[in-house]
Amino acid sequence: MSRIAGRFAELRRKRRAGFIPFITAGDPDFETSCAILEKLPAQGADLIELGVPFSDPMADGPAIQASSLRALEAGMTLPKVLDMVRRFRRADKSTPIILMGYYNPVHRYGSARFAKDAAEAGVDGLITVDLPPEEDEVLRVPAAAQGLDVIRLATPTTDRKRLETVLADAGGFLYYVSITGVTGTKSYASADVRAAVALLKSRSDLPCAVGFGIRTPEQAADIASFADAAVVGSAIVSRFAGAKGKIRQELVKDVLEYCAALAKSVHAAKSDSVVD
Repeated sequence: MSRIAGRFAELRRKRRAGFIPFITAGDPDFETSCAILEKLPAQGADLIELGVPFSDPMADGPAIQASSLRALEAGMTLPKVLDMVRRFRRADKSTPIILMGYYNPVHRYGSARFAKDAAEAGVDGLITVDLPPEEDEVLRVPAAAQGLDVIRLATPTTDRKRLETVLADAGGFLYYVSITGVTGTKSYASADVRAAVALLKSRSDLPCAVGFGIRTPEQAADIASFADAAVVGSAIVSRFAGAKGKIRQELVKDVLEYCAALAKSVHAAKSDSVVD
């Protein structure tokens, strides 16, 4: 059983949803980013999305765009992202790591080589936001050969016909994007997202995580009441924006305390998504 499947099975046994924080690798610098990544599981992270910095993150809003630029300016590269995961795995063998990013850096690295190196580093899944299901075979096939899950996205504009394509060969979990547009720009409509998650769960046995538009512990708890996991990205990454004026220990403490509050709300939520 993969780490992702094992973690969601554990969450089902505990009858609760999971908390998935997103941080950008190398933001604001390699060492600070590593320090936060390594401490996230102790703050309640069930799975972790690690963003691969890219110069043109078109699906992301201002907060994550800025985080990518900070990381790139600090010298972050795709090989260094894998180094971060290797370092994380020295102490943590169980928390799933999902790399989230864009295909261009992977293409330059070489899809087969990347899949092999990512798996060896300890990566569990891949979300490549600009690689649609009709075109992701170039990464999905080498990833599957290495035991990596390619996680598919569904959105409010995904109709039932296209959903069939999204679900075919999907792995790990389904990621429902709760809003139209880019990350961090507006909030979600709870009733609409609940209905969309119910549809996804009626069509697939994969767990369903919801991200985009979640800013507060209360919103995270709301999502956790009907989805299998809540993903928080822009609201976390925004806390890095003032890093220039903070010493590393202060930034690490601030981010981790916020993540702990989010995790506490998610874990305390009464979930109707879990059935025996």
